[in-house]
Amino acid sequence: MSRKTLLLAVLVFASSPLLASERQDSTNSSRFVIKAIKIDGSITLTGRLTDPNWKLAPRAELDYEIQPGDNTPAPQSTTAMVLYDSQYLYFGFICRDTNPSHIRAHVTDRDNIFQDDFAGVILDTYRDHQRAYEFFVNPYGIQADLMRTGNNEDASWDAVWYSKAAINDSGYTVEMAIPFKSLRFPSSKVQNWGLEMFRNLPRDSRVQISWVRLNLNDPCILCQAGTLEGLKGLQSIGSLEVLPYAMGVESGGINNAGDPESHFSDGPVRGRIGGGLKYSPNPSMSFEGVINPDFSQVESDAAQISVNNTFALFYPEKRPFFMDGNDILSTVIQAYYSRMINDPMGAGKVVEKSGPWSVAYLAAEDRNSPFIIAGEEGSVSDNNGDNTFVTPFRSFSNILRARYNFGAQSFVGVLGTARNFTNAHNYVGGVDWNLFFSGNYTFDGQVLLSNTRELNDTNLVSDPTYFGNTRFTKAFDGQEYDGTGFQTDFRRDARHYSFRLTYKDVSPTFQAEDGYVFSNDLRTVDMEHSLFFYPNTSLVDNWGVDLESGLHFDYQGSRKERWVVPTFILNLKSQTQFTVSYFLVNDELFHSVNFTRVNRWQFNLTTNPMSSLTFSLNASVGEFIYREDQPELGNGHNIGAELVLRPTDRLTMTIDYARSRLSNIANGELLFDGYISRVEGVYQFSDRVFVRLIGQYDQFNRQIEVDPLFSYKLNPFTIFYAGSTHSMQDYGRPYGVVQTAREFFVKLQYLWRN
Repeated sequence: MSRKTLLLAVLVFASSPLLASERQDSTNSSRFVIKAIKIDGSITLTGRLTDPNWKLAPRAELDYEIQPGDNTPAPQSTTAMVLYDSQYLYFGFICRDTNPSHIRAHVTDRDNIFQDDFAGVILDTYRDHQRAYEFFVNPYGIQADLMRTGNNEDASWDAVWYSKAAINDSGYTVEMAIPFKSLRFPSSKVQNWGLEMFRNLPRDSRVQISWVRLNLNDPCILCQAGTLEGLKGLQSIGSLEVLPYAMGVESGGINNAGDPESHFSDGPVRGRIGGGLKYSPNPSMSFEGVINPDFSQVESDAAQISVNNTFALFYPEKRPFFMDGNDILSTVIQAYYSRMINDPMGAGKVVEKSGPWSVAYLAAEDRNSPFIIAGEEGSVSDNNGDNTFVTPFRSFSNILRARYNFGAQSFVGVLGTARNFTNAHNYVGGVDWNLFFSGNYTFDGQVLLSNTRELNDTNLVSDPTYFGNTRFTKAFDGQEYDGTGFQTDFRRDARHYSFRLTYKDVSPTFQAEDGYVFSNDLRTVDMEHSLFFYPNTSLVDNWGVDLESGLHFDYQGSRKERWVVPTFILNLKSQTQFTVSYFLVNDELFHSVNFTRVNRWQFNLTTNPMSSLTFSLNASVGEFIYREDQPELGNGHNIGAELVLRPTDRLTMTIDYARSRLSNIANGELLFDGYISRVEGVYQFSDRVFVRLIGQYDQFNRQIEVDPLFSYKLNPFTIFYAGSTHSMQDYGRPYGVVQTAREFFVKLQYLWRN
C-alpha cells in the first residue's frame, strides 16, 4: 500500500463518525412493547406453564410470518409471556399447531435444534443494536444459544440457563429461565431492553414467525426489535465462577511409524488438574483467568482435504475460554485467531462493556507456538499437513481490543496484538470501522500495520525465496521487517437487490502471527450483485441471480487473477435449495505460468424434506490448476456430501464424504485421486447424556481413526467425559491395517457459581 493510500484510509477512519448517518430506532421500539412484571419467589419449570405465576404475566402474540412471507399473517398461533424475579428472566411460549403430528423435534445435544421446531427470544440488553443474546428451545426442551453481532450469529457461545418444554394435543409449550448472571447489561436502575420473540416452523418451507413486523429491506434486525421495559433493581448483580477440572490420560503408540512391525508401547497413566476463575463485579465487566487449562478436545477436528491447497486450513474454535468476548475481538481482517494460542500454561482475559465502549484484553503464555507464514501463492509448506507450523518455542501473546459504538450497528475500533519470543516478535495494530446508514448500506474496513522480527532457526524454516520484490526471505533467519494491511467493503443488503464492492491490499511483508492471515502481496477488487424474486408458489419460495467479478494484482503490478462468475439460486418447497455457478472467466498467473479459461461448474444442493432426513451436496467439476512447482492444467472434480439420518427422535447418524480428483488435461495422466469419509453415530439418552462413535478414513494418507465417547453435561461447563481415540494406518500388503496410536481419557469438570 502506498503512503497516500494508507493516509487516505486513516482519514476515512478519522472522519467516519461525521459521515455516519445516525439511524433512528424503528417505530417497533414504541409500537411493540411488553412490560416486565416482577414476581416474588421463583417459577418452577415444568414445560407446561403450570406455575400459578404465569397467570400474572403480560402476553404478546407472534402475528407475522417473515419467511417465506413478507409480514403475512402467521400460519399458526403463538403466544409469548414474560416475568422476572431477583435472579431470573422468564419467558413462556404457547405454540399452537393445527397438525401436532407434523412437529419436528429431536432429543439431541445443545445447539443442534436448528432443523427442528423451536421458539425463543433475542435480547439486545444495551439496546444499541450492536450485540444480542439469542435463546431458543425445541419441543423437547433442548437448548440453543447464540451470540448475534450485527447480522452474524455465533453458535459457539454458551451460557448457563434453564428450559423445559412439552408437546400436547394442540402443539407445544416452552418455559425458559435465564439468570441475569449469564447476561451483560448496563448498570441502570431501570432497564429497557430490545426484544424480539420468534418461532421456527419447519414444514414444506422453513417458516419463521415474528412478534414484530420487520422491514425485510432493512438488514438490521436488532434495529427493528420491540421493547422489554421496566426491569428494576438489577444493577448490583455480580457473580463469581470457579471451574476446576481433573483428567486422566493413558496413551500408547508404535515406536516407529515408518515400520509397521515396530513395537507398540503403552505409556503411563498421567493425571492433570487445572481450572479457571471468573469474577464479574457487575453485569458489564468480567475478569477471567485459567491455570494449566485443559484445552484438548474430546474429538479430533474433522479431516479436510489439503491436496492441491497451498494455503493454511481454517479450523473452528471449540474451547470455552476463548468464546466469551469473541464478538468484540473479531475484525474485517482476521488479525486475531484464537487457535494460534495452541497450548497455554495460563491465560487471562478482561471484558468490559460500559456505555458505548467495549473493551477486551487477553494474555496467554503458549508452550508450543504455531505459525502461519503468509505468502503470495501459498502459506509456507508445513510440518503437520495443513500449511501451519507447530513449534516447541514458548511465546507470550497479548491482544487488546476497544470499540466505540454509535448509531445503529456503527462503530470505530482499535486492535493491537503482540506475540513475543525470547529473540523474536510480531506486533500488529490498527483501526477499523463499520458505518451503517440509510437503512441498508454498510461501509466497513480496517487498516493494520505490522512489525515482525523472525526467529533465527533455519532448521525449522529454510525457504530462501523472497516476500515479493523485497529483500526479506521466508526463512527463519532473524530478519526484521514492517508490513501493511488494508481492506474495505461497501455494500447494500436488501430483500430484492443487494451488492458488494470490496478492495483488499496486503503488502508482501505483512504477517499477523496471532491471526489467520494466510496470503499477502496482493491488491484485489471484487464486486458482487444479487437480485431475488419471491413468488412463494406451491413449488418455489424464491429464486435469484448473482454475478461476481474481480481482479487480483500483486505488488509488482502483475495481474494474478481475473474472474466472472454468474450464479443461479433456487429455493424450493421441502426446504430445498439449489445453486449452480459457472466460472465464465477464470484466468490466473501461478508460478509464472499464465492459465486462461480455467472454466468449471459449481453445484450446491441442500434439502430437509422430512424430520428424519437432511442431505447436502456441493461439487465443482471442470478445469483446475495443479498447484505444484511445475503447475499443469487439469480436469477433475471436488465433491463433498453429507447425509443426516434420524431414524428415531434420539438417534442421529451422519455420513460425510469428500473426494478430490485431477487428471492432466493434455495427456490424461492421473495427478491425484482420493477421498475422506467420516461416519458419526449419536444416541441421546436424555438432554444431558449421550454416547457417540466416530469413524473416519483418509484415503490420501491411508489412515483410519475411531473415537468412542460417553458424555454427561449438567450444563455447558459441568461435564463428564470418558472416551478414547484409536489411530490406524493401512500399510498395504503384507501388513494390512496396524494400530499406530491410542489414547484413553476421562475428564470431570464442575462449574461452581455464586
